[in-house]
Amino acid sequence: MNATKRHQIFSRLRDDNPEPTTELEYRTPFELLIAVILSAQATDVGVNKATRRLFPVANTPEAILALGVDGLKEYIKTIGLFNSKAENVIKACRMLIERHSSEVPETREALEALPGVGRKTANVVLNTAFGQPTMAVDTHIFRVSNRTGIAPGKTVLEVEKKLMRFVPKEFLQDAHHWLILHGRYVCVARRPRCGACLIEDLCEYKHKTEI
Repeated sequence: MNATKRHQIFSRLRDDNPEPTTELEYRTPFELLIAVILSAQATDVGVNKATRRLFPVANTPEAILALGVDGLKEYIKTIGLFNSKAENVIKACRMLIERHSSEVPETREALEALPGVGRKTANVVLNTAFGQPTMAVDTHIFRVSNRTGIAPGKTVLEVEKKLMRFVPKEFLQDAHHWLILHGRYVCVARRPRCGACLIEDLCEYKHKTEI
C-alpha cells in the first residue's frame, strides 16, 4: 500500500469520527490504568460494568490497596481472569504508592514495570491519558492492519512498528482508536462488513463481502 492511499484512509476515518477515544470509562489516568489492566481478554462493556461499581468506592491506589485482594475481587469477579487481575492490581497500587507518589508514571519503562502492565497496556495509557503518539496493537488493530494492507506483519510488535512508521504524523495521535473501532464494528473477524465500510475502495483485502 502506498502513502497516498494510507493518507486517504485515515482522512476518511478522521472525517467520520474527528475525536475518537477509548470505550473504557475513566476520569483520571489511574482509573484508565486500572480499567486497561482489567480489560485483558475481556470486553470494554464488561469492564465498565465492574468499574462503575468499583470506582465510586475506590479510585486511588490507597483506596484500592485498602480493599485488599479479596475485597477487590468482589467488584471485578464478573471479569475473566479476575483472580490474577486482582493480585496484579493490588501489587501495582502498592508500587505506585511506594515508587511514584501514587501518580501514574508517564514513561513506558515505569509503566511496564507495574504488575499486569505489558506493552499494549502501557501504549493505551501513554496515548489516551498523556497524549503520546503510541500504537496499542490489539487483536482488532492486528487484523485491520493485515487485512487492509495498511501495515501487514506477522507479529503484534511488527505491526506496531510499521504503523508508527507508515501512519502519517497528523493522524498518529488518534490512529489506534480509529483502527480499534473499525475492527470492532466494521472489519469484524469472521465476516467483515465490507458493504458498510467507508474505506472499502481503498482496502486491499482480496475476499471482500457484500454486507
